[in-house]
Amino acid sequence: MKKIKTAVRRYYPFGLILMALLGFFEWSVSAGITPHFIIPKPSSVVLTLIEQYELLWRHTLITLLEVAVGLGVSIGLGIPLGILLHYSSWAKRALYPFVLVSQTIPIIALSPIFVMWFGYGLTIKVAVIFLFCFFPLVVSTYDGLKVTDPAYLSLFRNLKASKWQMFKYLQWRMALPSVLSGIKLSVIYALMGATVGEWLGGSDGLGYYIRRTASNLKADGVFAGIVILSLIGLILFGVVSGLEAVLLHYRNQERNA
Repeated sequence: MKKIKTAVRRYYPFGLILMALLGFFEWSVSAGITPHFIIPKPSSVVLTLIEQYELLWRHTLITLLEVAVGLGVSIGLGIPLGILLHYSSWAKRALYPFVLVSQTIPIIALSPIFVMWFGYGLTIKVAVIFLFCFFPLVVSTYDGLKVTDPAYLSLFRNLKASKWQMFKYLQWRMALPSVLSGIKLSVIYALMGATVGEWLGGSDGLGYYIRRTASNLKADGVFAGIVILSLIGLILFGVVSGLEAVLLHYRNQERNA
């Protein structure tokens, strides 16, 4: 209950602005000022969420599966590569340019190639999510490892600590806030990647649902899909933030000491 009260006090300005915007659009559409096929009434969006609950739930599960697999692959490859770039100057010179180049290519330009390579199944969505999430994970890990305090490094060397001990007990702990920030960004990017992948091809997922309803000029369906994606993003971001609070609890203890 205390946490709920704290959250209400912290975010009530957002709640007030959101309620005002919802009220304004409800009134403007009802009054005929705003065309309903451009921005629907919030009540129509809620009604769509209720009436198409089963369909939306099925598409949501598909999108969540894509996000889970794509994010897992991105974390499993991105963080180790960031560590490798930090410890190997050869790997940095050889691989870091490829990491940068991967972010300069528009995803939409790769869509025909991705379709030829991966088809329209789960693999193409995972590939798109990977392109979205890989870069922030690599960079956040690499940059986090670089900020280790030299004084602590000298202390560990004087104590004859091995490289593994220095990494496990010092460098990784100091890099963890940066790594977790990269994961928080990647969670949001994963949803974007899944939606884009579903737009490129496929017959399932919230991205496909939004594309189909948009082609039929059903703005209430489009916004219903967007609402669900936003809620998923907030929940996943909150989960990572909770994990961050658990893993970095020692920092709070140090501040309170």
